[in-house]
Amino acid sequence: MISGSTTADLLLALHLLGVVTWVGGMLFAYIVLRPSLAVLPPPSRIALHRQVFRRFFLVVWHAMPLVLLSGYAMLFGYLGGFAGAPWNINVMHLLGLIMAAIFLAVVFGPWAAMRRGDDEAAPASIERIRQLILANLVLGLIVIVVATLN
Repeated sequence: MISGSTTADLLLALHLLGVVTWVGGMLFAYIVLRPSLAVLPPPSRIALHRQVFRRFFLVVWHAMPLVLLSGYAMLFGYLGGFAGAPWNINVMHLLGLIMAAIFLAVVFGPWAAMRRGDDEAAPASIERIRQLILANLVLGLIVIVVATLN
């Protein structure tokens, strides 16, 4: 674990806050919100999805770079780069980059299609977003486990 200085502790806190926001938000959306939407008629479900995704993706748009940048600051500022990092940090880095790529695929793919307002295409976009969020959620949970290993 990186610790010992106020800067390192602050970087770790920012990193963890970003991870909790991102992964916790996906867990909530997938386990709690999505099943709860079944009580709404399809047009209301689509409208609610648009509002939820707009807000959540805006949050992740800020959390994801915070996680990556704070991770790089700790990696290069305190661990001496990739060569000095333990295996789990390197795995965390790889999975984090994959998660970032999946998020960008969501934002510039099905989410962009949903923002255009085509209600007939929205269910397919929502389903694709759901699949990609599930993939990212699984990766995020793996990252959390890997991060605790030595």
